Amino acid sequence: MRYFDFEKAGREAGISDDELNRLARLFTLEEPHDPMLAELHTLRACMAIKNGRTTIEEALAEAAKLAA
Repeated sequence: MRYFDFEKAGREAGISDDELNRLARLFTLEEPHDPMLAELHTLRACMAIKNGRTTIEEALAEAAKLAA
């Protein structure tokens, strides 16, 4: 089940499929028992990238720290 259309948000932000998949996987590792929250984090990261508040590289690095 999908809760949010983060794929569309990722495309609108110019994020490659590979980068979006990595980002979503990292948030899933951070929230393994709450897929809705993992998708929400992914969506919010995509929106932040689209709005120029962060970059995909920064989002991936931050998500990796949180998932560790």
